[in-house]
Amino acid sequence: MSPAAAAPSEPPWRGRAHRPGRGGRGAGAAAAGAVPPSALVIDVDEAGFERDVLQLSNEVPVVLDFWAEWCEPCKQLSPLLERLTVEAAGRVVLAKVDVDANQMLMQQFGIQGIPAVFAVVAGQVLPLFQGVVPEQQIRETLAQLVQVAEERFGLIGLQVDPGAEGAPAAAAAPPAGPYDALLEAAVVALDAGDLGGAVQAYKNVLADDPANMEAKLGLAQAELLSRVQHMNPQAVREAAAANPRDPQAQIAAADLDLVGGHVEDAFGRLVDTVRVTAGDERDAVRVRLLELFEVIGADDPRVSAARTALARVLF
Repeated sequence: MSPAAAAPSEPPWRGRAHRPGRGGRGAGAAAAGAVPPSALVIDVDEAGFERDVLQLSNEVPVVLDFWAEWCEPCKQLSPLLERLTVEAAGRVVLAKVDVDANQMLMQQFGIQGIPAVFAVVAGQVLPLFQGVVPEQQIRETLAQLVQVAEERFGLIGLQVDPGAEGAPAAAAAPPAGPYDALLEAAVVALDAGDLGGAVQAYKNVLADDPANMEAKLGLAQAELLSRVQHMNPQAVREAAAANPRDPQAQIAAADLDLVGGHVEDAFGRLVDTVRVTAGDERDAVRVRLLELFEVIGADDPRVSAARTALARVLF
């Protein structure tokens, strides 16, 4: 079966193979590009909590520091959290909440005493610790938080530019890089239906530059099309309907859903499958879901919603 028989000529991501690398949003950053270190520590209030914490947590783990001016232990803990956040170089963001000015948030989190520290990952709240704790314990806690965010949800954090302090939020487009020719060749191959050539071209870029976001996005797209090109759509959907708890059947159907433009269906199918599986099978489904997030892009609201749904299932 030809690729066209299993997939539309215009997949839902068409035209975004050169989508700019992901950057921070919410923490005072532009929608794309690097943020200065100062943007990693922010003050939040009840009015901006959804934007500055919940939405941002779909891109990077947000650590919440509940404090008050009169709290002496807070004066020991807060500077330490700020320093470790900056050292983490975009893997976490620290959101400081003044409990005197945000009583409702304090009540919603059930806080009995301060300092109190929580994390929000993909919209889900995780209690971390209360009171002043040793620096090494905080380092270990943040390392575990980063690991969970990356391995379970594919959150890679924000790009940080130490030299960007005081620069305008919307920076000019970066100059052409050394991989432009390779990336353009990959896009041409992808558009021409040469999926093997596109996959190899993107892998060539990533071999030298593993963090190249354009290549990661393009590779995810090309590999998805490669997986579906020889599928029999009717047989795949019948198998998925007959075996709702079969991970491989649901993974194959989700691939078809996404290529067909049914993004929410693809994500929902895999989240539901994560819910009813365990062990290696569950992990295989979760990993495929993260791969499909890459195809659509982290800045898509459907990805944010699916990350939150996945978090509810995993936590």
